[in-house]
Amino acid sequence: MNKILWVDDEIDLLKPHIMFLTSKGYEVATSNNGYDAVDMLSSESFDLVILDEMMPGMTGLETLPLIKAAHPSLPVIMVTKSEEENIMDKAIGSKIADYIIKPVNPNQVLLAIKKSLHSAQLVTERTTADYRSEFGRIAAQQQSASTFADWCALYRKIVGWEIELSSSSDASIREVLTYQKNEANQEFSKFVRRNYFNWINQRGEESDIPVMSHTLMRRRILTDVEEGGHTTLLLIDNMRYDQWRTIEPMLRGYFDISTDDFYCSILPTATQYARNSLFAGLMPLAIDRLMPDKWLNDNEDGGKNMYEEEFLRRLITQSGRKLKLSFDKLVRPEAGRRLLDNMQRIYDADFSVIIYNFLDILSHARTETDIIRELTDDEAAFRSLTRSWFEHSELYTLLRLLSERGHRVIITSDHGTIRVDNPVRVTGDKETSANLRYKTGRNLAYNSRDVYEVTRPEDVQLPSGRLTSSYIFAYNRDFLVYNNDANRYIRYYKNTFQHGGISMEEMIVPYAVLKPKKR
Repeated sequence: MNKILWVDDEIDLLKPHIMFLTSKGYEVATSNNGYDAVDMLSSESFDLVILDEMMPGMTGLETLPLIKAAHPSLPVIMVTKSEEENIMDKAIGSKIADYIIKPVNPNQVLLAIKKSLHSAQLVTERTTADYRSEFGRIAAQQQSASTFADWCALYRKIVGWEIELSSSSDASIREVLTYQKNEANQEFSKFVRRNYFNWINQRGEESDIPVMSHTLMRRRILTDVEEGGHTTLLLIDNMRYDQWRTIEPMLRGYFDISTDDFYCSILPTATQYARNSLFAGLMPLAIDRLMPDKWLNDNEDGGKNMYEEEFLRRLITQSGRKLKLSFDKLVRPEAGRRLLDNMQRIYDADFSVIIYNFLDILSHARTETDIIRELTDDEAAFRSLTRSWFEHSELYTLLRLLSERGHRVIITSDHGTIRVDNPVRVTGDKETSANLRYKTGRNLAYNSRDVYEVTRPEDVQLPSGRLTSSYIFAYNRDFLVYNNDANRYIRYYKNTFQHGGISMEEMIVPYAVLKPKKR
Protein backbone atom coordinates (compact mmCIF):
# COMPACT_ATOMS: atom_id res chain seq x y z
CA MET A 1 0.00 0.00 0.00
CA ASN A 2 1.34 3.43 -0.98
CA LYS A 3 1.52 5.99 1.83
CA ILE A 4 0.70 9.64 1.07
CA LEU A 5 1.17 12.79 3.16
CA TRP A 6 -1.35 15.53 2.33
CA VAL A 7 -0.35 19.00 3.61
CA ASP A 8 -3.04 21.74 3.59
CA ASP A 9 -4.09 24.38 6.10
CA GLU A 10 -7.73 23.50 5.34
CA ILE A 11 -7.22 19.77 5.67
CA ASP A 12 -10.56 19.23 7.47
CA LEU A 13 -12.39 20.30 4.32
CA LEU A 14 -10.58 17.62 2.34
CA LYS A 15 -11.92 14.59 4.25
CA PRO A 16 -14.13 13.45 1.32
CA HIS A 17 -11.06 13.43 -0.93
CA ILE A 18 -9.05 11.51 1.66
CA MET A 19 -11.84 8.94 2.09
CA PHE A 20 -11.94 8.52 -1.70
CA LEU A 21 -8.19 7.84 -1.85
CA THR A 22 -8.47 5.41 1.06
CA SER A 23 -11.16 3.51 -0.85
CA LYS A 24 -8.71 3.25 -3.75
CA GLY A 25 -6.13 1.52 -1.54
CA TYR A 26 -3.93 4.43 -0.42
CA GLU A 27 -2.96 5.21 3.16
CA VAL A 28 -3.25 8.98 3.72
CA ALA A 29 -1.71 10.94 6.59
CA THR A 30 -2.38 14.66 6.99
CA SER A 31 -0.75 17.85 8.21
CA ASN A 32 -2.13 21.41 8.29
CA ASN A 33 1.23 23.24 8.05
CA GLY A 34 4.66 22.97 6.51
CA TYR A 35 6.59 22.76 9.80
CA ASP A 36 4.74 19.64 10.98
CA ALA A 37 4.99 18.13 7.51
CA VAL A 38 8.79 18.40 7.53
CA ASP A 39 8.88 16.81 11.02
CA MET A 40 6.58 13.95 9.92
CA LEU A 41 8.77 13.23 6.89
CA SER A 42 11.83 12.97 9.14
CA SER A 43 10.22 10.29 11.29
CA GLU A 44 7.99 8.38 8.86
CA SER A 45 8.37 6.98 5.37
CA PHE A 46 6.04 8.26 2.63
CA ASP A 47 5.75 7.48 -1.08
CA LEU A 48 4.34 10.87 -2.14
CA VAL A 49 3.46 14.33 -0.76
CA ILE A 50 0.48 16.49 -1.81
CA LEU A 51 1.43 20.04 -0.86
CA ASP A 52 -0.78 23.16 -0.78
CA GLU A 53 1.02 26.14 -2.24
CA MET A 54 -0.81 28.86 -0.19
CA MET A 55 -0.52 28.21 3.57
CA PRO A 56 -0.07 30.65 6.46
CA GLY A 57 3.27 30.63 8.22
CA MET A 58 5.48 28.66 5.87
CA THR A 59 4.07 28.49 2.35
CA GLY A 60 4.17 25.45 0.15
CA LEU A 61 6.89 26.99 -2.01
CA GLU A 62 8.96 27.54 1.16
CA THR A 63 8.25 24.00 2.42
CA LEU A 64 9.12 22.36 -0.89
CA PRO A 65 12.91 22.96 -0.87
CA LEU A 66 13.12 21.65 2.72
CA ILE A 67 11.37 18.47 1.65
CA LYS A 68 13.59 18.08 -1.42
CA ALA A 69 16.78 18.74 0.54
CA ALA A 70 16.02 15.84 2.88
CA HIS A 71 14.22 13.58 0.37
CA PRO A 72 15.35 14.47 -3.18
CA SER A 73 13.62 11.54 -4.88
CA LEU A 74 10.27 11.89 -3.05
CA PRO A 75 7.58 12.98 -5.56
CA VAL A 76 5.64 16.12 -4.57
CA ILE A 77 2.35 17.24 -6.14
CA MET A 78 1.69 20.96 -5.68
CA VAL A 79 -1.89 22.22 -5.20
CA THR A 80 -2.42 25.92 -6.00
CA LYS A 81 -5.22 28.42 -6.44
CA SER A 82 -3.11 30.47 -8.81
CA GLU A 83 -2.22 29.81 -12.43
CA GLU A 84 0.38 32.57 -12.44
CA GLU A 85 3.32 31.50 -14.57
CA ASN A 86 6.03 32.67 -12.15
CA ILE A 87 4.60 30.58 -9.29
CA MET A 88 4.52 27.45 -11.44
CA ASP A 89 8.00 28.17 -12.76
CA LYS A 90 9.30 28.24 -9.17
CA ALA A 91 7.52 25.00 -8.33
CA ILE A 92 8.62 23.18 -11.47
CA GLY A 93 12.16 24.50 -11.00
CA SER A 94 12.10 22.84 -7.59
CA LYS A 95 11.32 19.55 -9.34
CA ILE A 96 7.72 18.88 -8.42
CA ALA A 97 6.22 15.76 -9.94
CA ASP A 98 2.95 17.46 -10.95
CA TYR A 99 0.60 20.27 -9.97
CA ILE A 100 -3.19 20.67 -9.57
CA ILE A 101 -5.22 23.87 -9.82
CA LYS A 102 -7.93 24.40 -7.17
CA PRO A 103 -10.74 23.59 -6.80
CA VAL A 104 -9.66 19.96 -7.04
CA ASN A 105 -11.88 16.95 -7.60
CA PRO A 106 -11.15 13.41 -6.39
CA ASN A 107 -10.50 11.96 -9.85
CA GLN A 108 -8.09 14.78 -10.65
CA VAL A 109 -6.09 13.98 -7.51
CA LEU A 110 -6.17 10.25 -8.25
CA LEU A 111 -4.86 10.81 -11.80
CA ALA A 112 -1.97 12.96 -10.53
CA ILE A 113 -1.05 10.26 -7.99
CA LYS A 114 -1.16 7.51 -10.62
CA LYS A 115 1.03 9.56 -12.98
CA SER A 116 3.58 10.10 -10.21
CA LEU A 117 3.62 6.66 -8.58
CA HIS A 118 2.44 4.21 -11.21
CA SER A 119 3.36 5.68 -14.58
CA ALA A 120 5.99 3.03 -15.36
CA GLN A 121 3.60 0.23 -14.42
CA LEU A 122 0.73 1.78 -16.39
CA VAL A 123 2.93 2.29 -19.45
CA THR A 124 4.13 -1.32 -19.22
CA GLU A 125 0.59 -2.66 -18.93
CA ARG A 126 -0.63 -0.50 -21.82
CA THR A 127 2.35 -1.37 -24.01
CA THR A 128 1.96 -5.09 -23.29
CA ALA A 129 -1.73 -4.94 -24.13
CA ASP A 130 -0.99 -3.04 -27.36
CA TYR A 131 1.60 -5.63 -28.45
CA ARG A 132 -0.77 -8.50 -27.72
CA SER A 133 -3.32 -6.93 -30.04
CA GLU A 134 -0.58 -6.28 -32.64
CA PHE A 135 0.81 -9.83 -32.56
CA GLY A 136 -1.64 -11.18 -35.12
CA ARG A 137 -1.13 -8.25 -37.48
CA ILE A 138 2.65 -8.76 -37.40
CA ALA A 139 2.18 -12.46 -38.15
CA ALA A 140 -0.09 -11.61 -41.09
CA GLN A 141 2.38 -9.01 -42.36
CA GLN A 142 5.13 -11.64 -42.24
CA GLN A 143 3.06 -14.11 -44.25
CA SER A 144 2.32 -11.57 -46.97
CA ALA A 145 5.84 -10.06 -47.26
CA SER A 146 6.97 -10.53 -50.85
CA THR A 147 9.43 -7.68 -51.49
CA PHE A 148 12.45 -6.24 -49.71
CA ALA A 149 10.38 -3.13 -48.92
CA ASP A 150 7.80 -5.38 -47.21
CA TRP A 151 10.49 -6.91 -45.04
CA CYS A 152 11.88 -3.48 -44.16
CA ALA A 153 8.43 -2.39 -42.97
CA LEU A 154 8.09 -5.55 -40.88
CA TYR A 155 11.58 -5.20 -39.41
CA ARG A 156 10.88 -1.55 -38.53
CA LYS A 157 7.74 -2.63 -36.66
CA ILE A 158 9.46 -5.48 -34.78
CA VAL A 159 12.34 -3.25 -33.70
CA GLY A 160 9.85 -0.63 -32.55
CA TRP A 161 8.19 -3.20 -30.29
CA GLU A 162 11.57 -4.44 -29.06
CA ILE A 163 12.39 -0.93 -27.87
CA GLU A 164 8.90 -0.37 -26.42
CA LEU A 165 8.96 -3.63 -24.46
CA SER A 166 12.61 -3.50 -23.36
CA SER A 167 11.66 -1.89 -20.04
CA SER A 168 8.63 -4.10 -19.47
CA SER A 169 8.58 -6.16 -16.30
CA ASP A 170 6.60 -8.82 -18.16
CA ALA A 171 9.31 -11.28 -19.20
CA SER A 172 6.80 -13.55 -20.90
CA ILE A 173 5.75 -10.90 -23.43
CA ARG A 174 9.38 -10.23 -24.32
CA GLU A 175 9.83 -13.96 -24.91
CA VAL A 176 6.83 -13.93 -27.27
CA LEU A 177 8.37 -11.05 -29.23
CA THR A 178 11.74 -12.86 -29.39
CA TYR A 179 9.97 -15.93 -30.73
CA GLN A 180 8.13 -13.84 -33.32
CA LYS A 181 11.35 -12.14 -34.41
CA ASN A 182 13.14 -15.49 -34.78
CA GLU A 183 10.25 -16.80 -36.84
CA ALA A 184 10.40 -13.69 -39.03
CA ASN A 185 14.15 -14.16 -39.51
CA GLN A 186 13.62 -17.75 -40.61
CA GLU A 187 11.18 -16.56 -43.26
CA PHE A 188 13.45 -13.67 -44.25
CA SER A 189 16.30 -16.16 -44.77
CA LYS A 190 14.11 -18.17 -47.16
CA PHE A 191 13.14 -14.94 -48.94
CA VAL A 192 16.82 -14.00 -49.44
CA ARG A 193 17.71 -17.50 -50.63
CA ARG A 194 14.94 -17.33 -53.27
CA ASN A 195 15.82 -13.85 -54.53
CA TYR A 196 19.49 -13.08 -53.94
CA PHE A 197 20.79 -14.47 -57.27
CA ASN A 198 18.24 -12.37 -59.20
CA TRP A 199 19.03 -9.22 -57.22
CA ILE A 200 22.76 -9.47 -57.83
CA ASN A 201 22.33 -10.25 -61.51
CA GLN A 202 19.64 -7.60 -62.07
CA ARG A 203 17.00 -10.11 -63.13
CA GLY A 204 13.31 -9.40 -62.75
CA GLU A 205 11.37 -6.19 -62.23
CA GLU A 206 13.59 -3.23 -61.37
CA SER A 207 11.20 -2.21 -58.60
CA ASP A 208 11.75 -5.58 -56.90
CA ILE A 209 15.54 -5.21 -56.76
CA PRO A 210 16.59 -3.33 -53.63
CA VAL A 211 19.32 -0.74 -53.40
CA MET A 212 22.34 -2.79 -52.32
CA SER A 213 25.88 -2.14 -51.12
CA HIS A 214 27.34 -1.87 -54.63
CA THR A 215 24.52 0.40 -55.93
CA LEU A 216 24.04 2.59 -52.82
CA MET A 217 26.64 5.20 -53.75
CA ARG A 218 25.29 5.80 -57.25
CA ARG A 219 21.57 5.43 -56.57
CA ARG A 220 21.33 7.22 -53.24
CA ILE A 221 24.40 8.86 -51.70
CA LEU A 222 25.82 10.82 -54.63
CA THR A 223 22.31 11.92 -55.61
CA ASP A 224 21.72 13.21 -52.09
CA VAL A 225 25.12 14.95 -52.14
CA GLU A 226 24.19 16.83 -55.33
CA GLU A 227 20.88 17.96 -53.83
CA GLY A 228 22.17 18.98 -50.42
CA GLY A 229 25.20 21.23 -50.80
CA HIS A 230 27.93 20.47 -48.26
CA THR A 231 27.25 16.89 -47.16
CA THR A 232 28.95 14.54 -44.73
CA LEU A 233 28.56 10.76 -45.01
CA LEU A 234 28.93 9.17 -41.59
CA LEU A 235 29.37 5.42 -41.92
CA ILE A 236 29.19 3.74 -38.49
CA ASP A 237 30.59 0.26 -39.01
CA ASN A 238 28.38 -2.58 -37.75
CA MET A 239 25.39 -0.38 -36.82
CA ARG A 240 21.97 -2.03 -36.69
CA TYR A 241 18.62 -0.32 -37.05
CA ASP A 242 17.79 -0.65 -33.34
CA GLN A 243 21.06 1.10 -32.48
CA TRP A 244 20.23 3.89 -34.91
CA ARG A 245 16.82 4.21 -33.21
CA THR A 246 18.66 4.53 -29.88
CA ILE A 247 20.82 7.50 -30.90
CA GLU A 248 18.41 9.19 -33.31
CA PRO A 249 16.35 11.03 -30.63
CA MET A 250 19.54 12.74 -29.39
CA LEU A 251 20.01 14.34 -32.82
CA ARG A 252 16.52 15.78 -33.24
CA GLY A 253 17.49 18.97 -31.44
CA TYR A 254 20.07 19.65 -34.17
CA PHE A 255 18.66 18.02 -37.30
CA ASP A 256 15.40 17.21 -39.05
CA ILE A 257 15.34 13.60 -40.25
CA SER A 258 14.30 13.99 -43.89
CA THR A 259 14.92 10.34 -44.84
CA ASP A 260 14.63 7.33 -42.55
CA ASP A 261 15.01 4.32 -44.81
CA PHE A 262 17.00 1.14 -45.48
CA TYR A 263 19.17 -0.53 -48.07
CA CYS A 264 20.29 -4.17 -48.43
CA SER A 265 23.81 -5.32 -47.61
CA ILE A 266 25.41 -7.81 -49.97
CA LEU A 267 26.66 -11.22 -48.84
CA PRO A 268 28.87 -11.79 -47.00
CA THR A 269 27.60 -9.10 -44.60
CA ALA A 270 31.16 -8.41 -43.52
CA THR A 271 33.28 -5.27 -43.76
CA GLN A 272 35.76 -6.75 -46.24
CA TYR A 273 32.98 -7.34 -48.77
CA ALA A 274 30.15 -4.93 -48.00
CA ARG A 275 32.19 -1.78 -47.35
CA ASN A 276 34.58 -2.22 -50.28
CA SER A 277 31.55 -2.71 -52.53
CA LEU A 278 29.84 0.37 -51.14
CA PHE A 279 32.77 2.68 -51.90
CA ALA A 280 33.76 1.06 -55.20
CA GLY A 281 30.21 0.81 -56.53
CA LEU A 282 31.19 -2.70 -57.61
CA MET A 283 30.64 -6.26 -56.46
CA PRO A 284 33.73 -7.98 -55.00
CA LEU A 285 34.29 -10.08 -58.14
CA ALA A 286 34.49 -6.92 -60.27
CA ILE A 287 36.90 -5.28 -57.82
CA ASP A 288 39.10 -8.37 -57.93
CA ARG A 289 39.11 -8.44 -61.74
CA LEU A 290 39.54 -4.71 -62.35
CA MET A 291 41.97 -4.00 -59.50
CA PRO A 292 43.48 -7.35 -58.48
CA ASP A 293 46.23 -5.68 -56.47
CA LYS A 294 43.60 -4.04 -54.26
CA TRP A 295 41.52 -7.10 -53.32
CA LEU A 296 42.61 -9.72 -50.80
CA ASN A 297 40.67 -12.94 -50.29
CA ASP A 298 39.86 -14.27 -46.83
CA ASN A 299 42.85 -16.62 -46.74
CA GLU A 300 45.35 -13.92 -47.77
CA ASP A 301 47.27 -11.84 -45.24
CA GLY A 302 47.00 -8.06 -45.13
CA GLY A 303 44.47 -5.28 -44.58
CA LYS A 304 41.19 -5.97 -46.34
CA ASN A 305 39.90 -2.36 -46.43
CA MET A 306 42.93 -0.28 -47.31
CA TYR A 307 41.72 1.29 -50.57
CA GLU A 308 38.25 2.64 -49.79
CA GLU A 309 39.16 6.27 -50.47
CA GLU A 310 40.79 5.32 -53.76
CA PHE A 311 37.70 3.29 -54.73
CA LEU A 312 35.44 6.25 -53.96
CA ARG A 313 37.54 8.77 -55.90
CA ARG A 314 37.49 6.44 -58.90
CA LEU A 315 33.70 6.11 -58.67
CA ILE A 316 33.17 9.89 -58.40
CA THR A 317 35.39 10.47 -61.44
CA GLN A 318 33.52 7.83 -63.44
CA SER A 319 30.20 9.41 -62.53
CA GLY A 320 31.33 12.68 -64.09
CA ARG A 321 31.06 14.63 -60.84
CA LYS A 322 33.61 17.13 -59.60
CA LEU A 323 33.49 17.09 -55.82
CA LYS A 324 35.99 18.32 -53.28
CA LEU A 325 36.36 15.21 -51.12
CA SER A 326 37.49 14.76 -47.53
CA PHE A 327 37.96 11.18 -46.27
CA ASP A 328 38.64 10.03 -42.69
CA LYS A 329 38.64 6.63 -41.02
CA LEU A 330 38.43 6.75 -37.22
CA VAL A 331 39.45 3.60 -35.41
CA ARG A 332 40.68 4.97 -32.08
CA PRO A 333 39.26 7.73 -29.83
CA GLU A 334 42.31 9.93 -30.30
CA ALA A 335 41.62 9.99 -34.06
CA GLY A 336 38.22 11.53 -33.29
CA ARG A 337 39.82 14.18 -31.12
CA ARG A 338 42.32 15.03 -33.87
CA LEU A 339 39.50 15.35 -36.37
CA LEU A 340 37.66 17.83 -34.12
CA ASP A 341 40.84 19.93 -34.07
CA ASN A 342 40.91 19.96 -37.88
CA MET A 343 37.26 20.52 -38.83
CA GLN A 344 37.90 23.24 -41.39
CA ARG A 345 38.74 20.80 -44.18
CA ILE A 346 35.42 19.02 -43.54
CA TYR A 347 33.58 22.35 -43.62
CA ASP A 348 35.31 23.19 -46.91
CA ALA A 349 34.60 19.85 -48.63
CA ASP A 350 31.63 19.33 -50.94
CA PHE A 351 31.51 15.73 -49.77
CA SER A 352 33.19 14.51 -46.59
CA VAL A 353 33.26 10.85 -45.57
CA ILE A 354 33.86 9.71 -42.00
CA ILE A 355 34.08 6.00 -41.18
CA TYR A 356 33.63 5.31 -37.49
CA ASN A 357 34.62 1.86 -36.29
CA PHE A 358 33.58 1.95 -32.63
CA LEU A 359 30.52 -0.34 -32.78
CA ASP A 360 32.49 -2.96 -34.67
CA ILE A 361 35.19 -2.79 -32.00
CA LEU A 362 32.54 -3.02 -29.29
CA SER A 363 31.02 -6.14 -30.85
CA HIS A 364 34.41 -7.86 -30.96
CA ALA A 365 35.24 -6.68 -27.43
CA ARG A 366 32.02 -8.26 -26.20
CA THR A 367 33.22 -11.60 -27.54
CA GLU A 368 36.67 -11.31 -26.00
CA THR A 369 36.12 -9.36 -22.75
CA ASP A 370 34.14 -10.69 -19.80
CA ILE A 371 33.28 -7.25 -18.42
CA ILE A 372 31.80 -6.12 -21.76
CA ARG A 373 29.78 -9.34 -21.91
CA GLU A 374 28.34 -8.55 -18.51
CA LEU A 375 27.53 -4.96 -19.50
CA THR A 376 25.75 -6.14 -22.68
CA ASP A 377 23.96 -9.17 -21.35
CA ASP A 378 21.04 -8.76 -23.77
CA GLU A 379 19.92 -6.68 -26.75
CA ALA A 380 18.48 -3.90 -24.57
CA ALA A 381 21.77 -3.59 -22.67
CA PHE A 382 23.71 -3.47 -25.95
CA ARG A 383 21.46 -0.61 -27.12
CA SER A 384 21.94 1.17 -23.79
CA LEU A 385 25.71 0.90 -24.07
CA THR A 386 25.50 2.22 -27.65
CA ARG A 387 23.57 5.28 -26.47
CA SER A 388 25.96 5.89 -23.57
CA TRP A 389 28.97 5.67 -25.89
CA PHE A 390 27.41 8.00 -28.45
CA GLU A 391 26.34 10.58 -25.87
CA HIS A 392 29.94 10.96 -24.64
CA SER A 393 31.73 10.48 -27.96
CA GLU A 394 33.58 12.89 -30.23
CA LEU A 395 31.12 11.78 -32.89
CA TYR A 396 28.21 13.48 -31.10
CA THR A 397 30.27 16.66 -30.78
CA LEU A 398 31.17 16.47 -34.46
CA LEU A 399 27.51 16.16 -35.48
CA ARG A 400 26.54 19.19 -33.40
CA LEU A 401 29.30 21.20 -35.10
CA LEU A 402 28.12 20.09 -38.55
CA SER A 403 24.59 21.19 -37.68
CA GLU A 404 25.85 24.62 -36.64
CA ARG A 405 27.64 24.99 -39.99
CA GLY A 406 24.56 23.96 -41.97
CA HIS A 407 25.96 20.67 -43.27
CA ARG A 408 23.63 17.93 -44.36
CA VAL A 409 24.54 14.51 -42.92
CA ILE A 410 23.92 11.00 -44.23
CA ILE A 411 24.16 8.29 -41.57
CA THR A 412 24.37 4.63 -42.55
CA SER A 413 26.45 1.48 -42.05
CA ASP A 414 28.00 -1.27 -44.13
CA HIS A 415 26.14 -4.13 -42.37
CA GLY A 416 24.59 -5.03 -39.05
CA THR A 417 25.23 -7.75 -36.51
CA ILE A 418 23.23 -10.50 -34.81
CA ARG A 419 23.45 -12.30 -31.51
CA VAL A 420 24.08 -15.98 -32.28
CA ASP A 421 23.03 -18.96 -30.17
CA ASN A 422 22.60 -22.01 -32.44
CA PRO A 423 25.78 -23.86 -33.56
CA VAL A 424 25.87 -25.50 -37.00
CA ARG A 425 28.74 -27.91 -37.58
CA VAL A 426 30.92 -27.81 -40.69
CA THR A 427 34.29 -29.24 -41.68
CA GLY A 428 36.96 -27.76 -43.92
CA ASP A 429 40.68 -27.71 -44.59
CA LYS A 430 43.23 -25.23 -43.26
CA GLU A 431 42.43 -22.77 -46.08
CA THR A 432 38.82 -22.36 -44.88
CA SER A 433 37.95 -18.84 -43.66
CA ALA A 434 37.49 -18.30 -39.93
CA ASN A 435 34.29 -16.20 -39.90
CA LEU A 436 31.44 -17.69 -37.86
CA ARG A 437 28.58 -16.45 -40.09
CA TYR A 438 30.03 -17.44 -43.46
CA LYS A 439 32.83 -19.65 -44.70
CA THR A 440 34.65 -19.97 -47.97
CA GLY A 441 37.01 -22.76 -48.93
CA ARG A 442 37.67 -25.72 -51.21
CA ASN A 443 36.60 -28.73 -49.16
CA LEU A 444 33.66 -27.63 -47.07
CA ALA A 445 31.41 -30.37 -45.70
CA TYR A 446 28.02 -29.43 -44.20
CA ASN A 447 24.32 -30.18 -44.23
CA SER A 448 22.98 -28.18 -47.17
CA ARG A 449 19.64 -27.68 -45.40
CA ASP A 450 21.37 -25.69 -42.64
CA VAL A 451 23.05 -23.06 -44.82
CA TYR A 452 22.72 -21.00 -47.99
CA GLU A 453 25.31 -22.55 -50.28
CA VAL A 454 26.95 -20.91 -53.28
CA THR A 455 29.01 -23.51 -55.11
CA ARG A 456 29.79 -21.17 -58.02
CA PRO A 457 30.84 -17.84 -56.42
CA GLU A 458 30.82 -16.01 -59.74
CA ASP A 459 27.04 -16.61 -59.91
CA VAL A 460 26.63 -14.01 -57.13
CA GLN A 461 29.62 -11.88 -58.19
CA LEU A 462 32.04 -13.13 -55.52
CA PRO A 463 35.71 -14.03 -56.11
CA SER A 464 36.50 -17.68 -55.62
CA GLY A 465 40.15 -17.36 -54.67
CA ARG A 466 40.70 -20.86 -55.96
CA LEU A 467 38.83 -22.55 -58.76
CA THR A 468 37.08 -25.02 -56.47
CA SER A 469 36.20 -22.62 -53.65
CA SER A 470 32.59 -22.20 -52.52
CA TYR A 471 30.73 -20.06 -49.95
CA ILE A 472 28.21 -20.97 -47.28
CA PHE A 473 26.18 -18.52 -45.20
CA ALA A 474 24.53 -19.03 -41.82
CA TYR A 475 20.85 -18.21 -41.31
CA ASN A 476 19.12 -16.32 -38.51
CA ARG A 477 20.95 -16.89 -35.18
CA ASP A 478 23.11 -19.82 -36.35
CA PHE A 479 26.90 -19.80 -36.18
CA LEU A 480 29.31 -22.14 -37.96
CA VAL A 481 31.73 -24.25 -35.91
CA TYR A 482 34.21 -26.96 -36.84
CA ASN A 483 33.69 -30.48 -35.59
CA ASN A 484 37.18 -30.47 -34.07
CA ASP A 485 36.97 -29.09 -30.53
CA ALA A 486 33.41 -27.94 -31.29
CA ASN A 487 32.19 -27.82 -27.69
CA ARG A 488 34.87 -25.34 -26.65
CA TYR A 489 34.05 -23.05 -29.58
CA ILE A 490 30.33 -23.30 -28.87
CA ARG A 491 30.80 -22.27 -25.24
CA TYR A 492 33.05 -19.37 -26.25
CA TYR A 493 30.97 -17.93 -29.09
CA LYS A 494 27.39 -18.65 -28.01
CA ASN A 495 25.46 -15.41 -27.32
CA THR A 496 28.11 -13.23 -28.96
CA PHE A 497 27.38 -10.69 -31.72
CA GLN A 498 28.57 -11.78 -35.16
CA HIS A 499 28.13 -10.72 -38.78
CA GLY A 500 28.61 -12.15 -42.26
CA GLY A 501 25.42 -14.16 -42.69
CA ILE A 502 21.72 -13.78 -43.47
CA SER A 503 19.37 -12.05 -41.07
CA MET A 504 17.26 -8.92 -40.94
CA GLU A 505 19.71 -7.41 -38.44
CA GLU A 506 22.70 -7.89 -40.77
CA MET A 507 21.17 -7.22 -44.19
CA ILE A 508 18.53 -4.52 -43.58
CA VAL A 509 20.81 -1.52 -43.03
CA PRO A 510 19.54 1.89 -41.85
CA TYR A 511 19.98 4.87 -44.17
CA ALA A 512 19.09 8.31 -42.83
CA VAL A 513 19.48 11.82 -44.23
CA LEU A 514 19.65 14.64 -41.68
CA LYS A 515 19.04 18.28 -42.54
CA PRO A 516 20.37 20.86 -40.06
CA LYS A 517 17.73 22.85 -38.22
CA LYS A 518 17.54 26.51 -39.14
CA ARG A 519 18.85 28.74 -36.37
